[in-house]
Amino acid sequence: MKRDGGLGRPFGLLWSAAAVSALGDGIVAAAAPLLVTSLTRDPVLVGLSVFVQQLPWLLLAPVSGVLVDRVDRRRLTVAMNAARSVLTAVLAAAVFAGAASLPLIYAIGLLLGSCAALGDNASSALVPAVVPSEQLPRANSRMFGAYSVLNKLCGPPLGAALFGVAAGLPLTIDAASFAGAAALLSALRLLPSEQTAPPKAEPVRLPMRRQFTEGARWLWGQPAVRTLTLALCLMNVTLIAGFSVMVLYAREHLGLSELGYGLLMAVGAVGGLLGAAVAPALQARFSSSVLLRTGLVLETLTHVGLALAGSAWVAGAVLAVFGVHGAVWMGVDRTLVQRAVPDELRGRVMSVFMALAVGGSALGALIGGPLARSFGLTGPFWFSAVVMAGLTVFAWRPFSRAIDDPAPVPPAQQPLAAAN
Repeated sequence: MKRDGGLGRPFGLLWSAAAVSALGDGIVAAAAPLLVTSLTRDPVLVGLSVFVQQLPWLLLAPVSGVLVDRVDRRRLTVAMNAARSVLTAVLAAAVFAGAASLPLIYAIGLLLGSCAALGDNASSALVPAVVPSEQLPRANSRMFGAYSVLNKLCGPPLGAALFGVAAGLPLTIDAASFAGAAALLSALRLLPSEQTAPPKAEPVRLPMRRQFTEGARWLWGQPAVRTLTLALCLMNVTLIAGFSVMVLYAREHLGLSELGYGLLMAVGAVGGLLGAAVAPALQARFSSSVLLRTGLVLETLTHVGLALAGSAWVAGAVLAVFGVHGAVWMGVDRTLVQRAVPDELRGRVMSVFMALAVGGSALGALIGGPLARSFGLTGPFWFSAVVMAGLTVFAWRPFSRAIDDPAPVPPAQQPLAAAN
């Protein structure tokens, strides 16, 4: 008998694990920047704390996808959640002991980013393994809905409030959330069809670099996936350029308190909830090209709005609209990619996809601080608005009907298969 609205018990476990860790991460999403700004107000050093967490996606990209395709994805996700629990607990202990420093925060952030580069890649590949293809829009919507509520809505205000009580308390809760997620994922089982499938012949193990290249070549050979990947990469550059110094923008430009900063971060989740609720209906009503083009315009206007905002109310309204856009875009983006990529290539293709997407975030975090230092705290948003306007013009035509619901390409028909 199926549970969780017909999506099944395996999805329920996967959703629960994602929800638990999302809440813990949401708490730290507000507390970590406050911890950094308690040690420095330099925008470059604040942005660097974001950059070090994104850097491993670039460094580990050639390894993570191939590893995900070689090992048990569930076990890898469990192991990475357990490792993140230990690392976060170490940082929490240092904060309680008064021994926290920027080098320690950067080091822990780099290791946590490394775990995320491996674990999140494996976790994203688990959704199609527990949910039938026709249920992916609903499943992705529920995953993003939980993320919006717990990570964006509940977590930041709670994290800011807990930081005011004790700076190490949010980190302690985050460590516990990772441990809980690991426990839940330990009980996860895949679709019965996959569990009962006849054993396949042991594949020839190609070198990791060659396997990563296969994923890159497959992605580049699919116009729909390639267009989405490149657009998302540049969108993340512009988004994180501003959001890497959001704590300073909120505290110094908008004049908010610690709790006010946490509440501002949570406002976008209200829009995210609405977006997650309407995303499946919008995907059924409108073509993917229409939704993606609309998203480009809304994201451009988001940066303009934040650059012009002179009060928390205006900035909050802009972030709420951005939350709706983000949820809808994520639903379209993930569904298109999950349906297009063959299962045997899923890990390595997703590693290339995520490497470029999070690589864009890393670049944005790296340039956000210098832009804020040189042009003021609204400088990164003006930069992002200009770049997004250019991307909108450039991607408008490629985001045509040809991008809608690309069909998976059987491995035997792929050019790279023939080359090998």
